[in-house]
Amino acid sequence: MAPGLKQRITFAVLSLALVFYFVLAGDRGVVLIRDGRPVVVAFGVAVLILPVIGAWFLWRVVDFGFRSEALARELEAEGGLPVDELRRTPAGRIDRGSADEVFAKRKAEAEAAPEDWRNWFRLAIAYNDARDTPRARKAMQHAIRLRRRVR
Repeated sequence: MAPGLKQRITFAVLSLALVFYFVLAGDRGVVLIRDGRPVVVAFGVAVLILPVIGAWFLWRVVDFGFRSEALARELEAEGGLPVDELRRTPAGRIDRGSADEVFAKRKAEAEAAPEDWRNWFRLAIAYNDARDTPRARKAMQHAIRLRRRVR
């Protein structure tokens, strides 16, 4: 299997299951609203709100994935993707010290040119390699915003 294909298939299957759940919950919400009793109608509205919020969150995740992949393709076409210079343990895991070294380098690059989305993209990868997913996501979102401004 190609790298990342297993994760994509898993994501697609889980997303479809989630959409199926949204449809079922939405259907139950409509049934409750049709009941007509005020308390049951209020409960039906509440049941309908949950799938809407869930669908919005799912869309945000999918949109983030598409946008970050577009940046990766653009950076790859420019020859600017970060080279994997990380040391690994015998088990194949990223050495923490190595990840910290690369992170420091990427952070310095982003601080030197804070308006360059490419540096923020590479910083996001470094955050991810250092196992700091929340900051990796924020750095990638920042790279996406910067790229949008350039267009």
